[in-house]
Amino acid sequence: MLTIMRVPTFLLLLAAIHLPAQEAPPALTEYMGREIAQTMHWKGAEWLMRRVREQEEGPSKMREQLQVKPGMVVCDMGCGNGYHTLPLAAMVGEKGKIFAVDVQPEMIEMLRQNITRKELKNIEPIVGLYHDPKLPPNTCDMVLLVDVYHEFSHPVQMLAGMRAALKPDGLLVLVEFRAEDDAVPIKPEHKMSKAQIHKEMNANGFELKREFDGLPWQHLMFFGKAEKK
Repeated sequence: MLTIMRVPTFLLLLAAIHLPAQEAPPALTEYMGREIAQTMHWKGAEWLMRRVREQEEGPSKMREQLQVKPGMVVCDMGCGNGYHTLPLAAMVGEKGKIFAVDVQPEMIEMLRQNITRKELKNIEPIVGLYHDPKLPPNTCDMVLLVDVYHEFSHPVQMLAGMRAALKPDGLLVLVEFRAEDDAVPIKPEHKMSKAQIHKEMNANGFELKREFDGLPWQHLMFFGKAEKK
C-alpha cells in the first residue's frame, strides 16, 4: 500500500514565501525602428488638465467618436489622474465599468481622490506593471490608449495582455500625435505615423477596423483582434 507523506502546513507556507517572483523581461528603448519615449512623470499631471487641451487636441470630439454606450466595460490605459476616466465613467453609466490603469501609484492616488470627490462607483483603479496591464481576461469592450502607447517599454507584452482582456469583438483604440505633421508641436519620440502604428499593431494580432482623421493633432485608430491564420 502506498503511503502518502503529509507535509506540515507551515512548511508549505515557507516554501511559498521563498518562491522566486516572475521577473519582468528587459525594457526596450527601441521597437520596430521606433524610439520608445520616456514615461511622463506623475509630477507633470497638471499638464494633463491644462485648459487649452480642448483646443489643442479636441478630447470631447475624440470621446464622441468612441461611440461608448451605457453598460460597456472600458479600460482607460495610462489613465493618469483621470482626465478621460471621469467622463468615460459618465458615458458607461451605473451599469458600466471603467478599469483605470496606470503604472505610477501617485497617478492612481490622484485618481482615487477625484473618484472620492465625485462619489463615483463604477471605476476600478489598477496599478499596472510596465509589462502587464493587470486586466482580467475577456472583460473589456474597449481599451483606450491616449498618448501612451508610444511610451510602453514592453509593447509586445502589453499588447498581448490587452488583447487577452478584450472581448472577441472588443476594440483597442490608439490616440497618437501625428508624426506625419511637422506642425504638431510635440517631440518626435512622442509621435507616431499611421504606417508605424499599422506595422506594430499587425505584428501583434490586431487589424484596423475604423479610423477618424478629424482631430487637431492626433490619429484616432480603432483595432480589433485579427483572425488567426
